[in-house]
Amino acid sequence: MPESGASRAQQERTHISTPRTVAAESASTGTPPGNPAATDAARRTGLLVTLVLGGLTALPPLSMDMYLPALPAVTESLQAPAATVQLTLTACLTGMALGQVVVGPMSDRWGRRRPLLLGMIIYVVATAICVFAPTTELLIGFRLLQGLAGAAGIVIARAVVRDMYDGVEMARFFSTLMLISGVAPIVAPLIGGQVLRFTDWRGIFAVLTVVGVVLTLVVWKWLHETLPPQDRHTGGIGDALRTMRGLLTDRVFTGYMIAGSLAFAALFSYVSASPFVVQEIYGASPQTFSLLFGINSVGLIVVGQINGRMLVGRISLDKALAFGLSVIVLAAAALLLMTSGVFGHVGLVPVAAGLFVLMSAMGLAMPNTNAQALMRTKHAAGSASALLGTSSFLIGAVASPLVGIAGEGTAVPMAVVQLVCAVGAMACFLGLCRPWQRVS
Repeated sequence: MPESGASRAQQERTHISTPRTVAAESASTGTPPGNPAATDAARRTGLLVTLVLGGLTALPPLSMDMYLPALPAVTESLQAPAATVQLTLTACLTGMALGQVVVGPMSDRWGRRRPLLLGMIIYVVATAICVFAPTTELLIGFRLLQGLAGAAGIVIARAVVRDMYDGVEMARFFSTLMLISGVAPIVAPLIGGQVLRFTDWRGIFAVLTVVGVVLTLVVWKWLHETLPPQDRHTGGIGDALRTMRGLLTDRVFTGYMIAGSLAFAALFSYVSASPFVVQEIYGASPQTFSLLFGINSVGLIVVGQINGRMLVGRISLDKALAFGLSVIVLAAAALLLMTSGVFGHVGLVPVAAGLFVLMSAMGLAMPNTNAQALMRTKHAAGSASALLGTSSFLIGAVASPLVGIAGEGTAVPMAVVQLVCAVGAMACFLGLCRPWQRVS
């Protein structure tokens, strides 16, 4: 059942400082609550934690989106079909899904810090090897390893948030993380497009290697442990599997998990297909594609911040989620009508507008599904976060190759996948979560 109460960061056993723990420590030491020094310390500490966790959640979209403008170039360089090159995205996504199943329970047993650092080191090595991959098959293999290691940042960032926050505060923090991690999809294709002006696609992996090294050093220096020893699980693999099975028997948790995963799959079908749709079908340059991708990401960020700063605490999370899913369904239906020729030949602008609306609505769907699902976990945040991430990335990995099933000359498969996923997400939300039967 959902855990109630204020932020868990208020508990004395939490090792990492947050604005709340700084305030609590000030009270315990007799420092006046209005002390400007204490307030500034709380603000700086909270900002630091937010930036570090934001960097961890930004790494996966950075790893995929910086590479997007180079997909046609990789196809030409390695002399491989577009569908095969798209498997480099699928491999990375699959690795991130499977890696979370392992890292999540590990973090519940050994704490958040050690599994995270190990994963970051492996990520850096795998990304560096991608620079020199001579064939598509080897590139796919190392992208799989890159995803397996990069999963540590995704799952542990969510678990750290669950360690520190609960309820409305957790939903707000997820929206704040979306602001930071949302910068990655904006900047990444722009950086990727500019890197391609000076070098080939291999240079993109060189830049990602440097980013991985910097983030690893930041985590090592500034992100301390948030799961104290007394709260860790001592069981082995069997205990972890039993914990996950128990989570999956919670109908409402499973409903939010699948609804969020299908929404993510609709988003990732856009991520996977858009380089070919925008550049090959509509003839845009890599720089134009990067600009459009960035505009869509801005929409996602803005709506996410509206959710966190204006909606959360004023209306129920389920109402905001229902509205977001409804908009995604309508946008996907409009895209299918446009790309299938129902309105005749349409240019890039109407299609880009439909994609903008769809992406923006993700700012309501994604943070609220995560928050609602994690609020139903208490002592297994790592395992719950692993299930959420694994489900999202596995379903996204299945959706990715489907968008290119009819070749590079049509955007209809992308729109079909998006509509099916959006309708499925709404059906799971209504059929499994049943928000009208409980108080959100």
